[in-house]
Amino acid sequence: MKLVFAGTPEVAVPALDALIASGRHEVAAVVTRPDAPAGRGRRLVASPVAQRAEEAGIEVLKPAKPRDAEFQARLREIAPDCCPVVAYGALLPKSALEIPARGWVNLHFSLLPAWRGAAPVQHAIMAGDEITGASTFLIEEGLDSGPVYGTVTEEVRSTDTSGDLLTRLAFAGAGLLAATMDGIEDGSLSAVPQPGDGVSVAPKITVENAHIDWSAPALRVDRVVRGCTPAPGAWTVFRGERLKLIQATPVPDRTDLAPGEIAAGKKNLYVGTGSYAVELLWVQAQGKKPMAAADWARGARITSGERLGA
Repeated sequence: MKLVFAGTPEVAVPALDALIASGRHEVAAVVTRPDAPAGRGRRLVASPVAQRAEEAGIEVLKPAKPRDAEFQARLREIAPDCCPVVAYGALLPKSALEIPARGWVNLHFSLLPAWRGAAPVQHAIMAGDEITGASTFLIEEGLDSGPVYGTVTEEVRSTDTSGDLLTRLAFAGAGLLAATMDGIEDGSLSAVPQPGDGVSVAPKITVENAHIDWSAPALRVDRVVRGCTPAPGAWTVFRGERLKLIQATPVPDRTDLAPGEIAAGKKNLYVGTGSYAVELLWVQAQGKKPMAAADWARGARITSGERLGA
């Protein structure tokens, strides 16, 4: 098939690579979000998908909005059979959905109908899911509600951050998307409507969602830290300033600390929760670089009875 691939961040690059390498389909063009400011100089930088496409000599389309008439006219000129999508980052209007003969097929990082929305991996970790995965489905106008072509499953490990899990799913999902294109092309694959039961939603994680509630159980604190790493970053407050929490681990045998209460040793830093303590392993103070939590505690000269939290 002639394909136009739509995607933007680094997590979409493995899927683009898989389609380029397949040899069975032609990636005629790539659709991605416009260049965005990045770095200290805030200069405009092309998306990871755009950069990879340019390296491969593939035409890159960067519409401000996918409803733009000029973009849709160019898409009609290319006349793709199908448009595979991975984390493109913009809603597709009906007028764009109707252009490819076999539709737009999205690779979504959950086992649909679970975790429809922008942040499925983060929500899966924060909810304590033991198994997640990726799905390919035909895009409709509803939110991730279209019929499903295929799935792959992935175990959620006890130490996974959303970054860790998303990286594994990006590569597993790349193979799934390539196989889905093959199945659509040869007619061996049909999309199956999603069941009505088991629907859950995964809206974008906000900075406020990432604020640690120390009265919550230790497992909840651990899941929020892991689910919000690397972005937007779990955080708390210490002496009126934000402290980013990068890595923590529950310590079930430490039950002597009140919620938010800090116990600092030479090599360890413990904080009380609503159940048992967690050990902070890596933190980042405001305006500072990430550092081992015990090193941060020594520099802060924490006194007995001090707490984290507002």
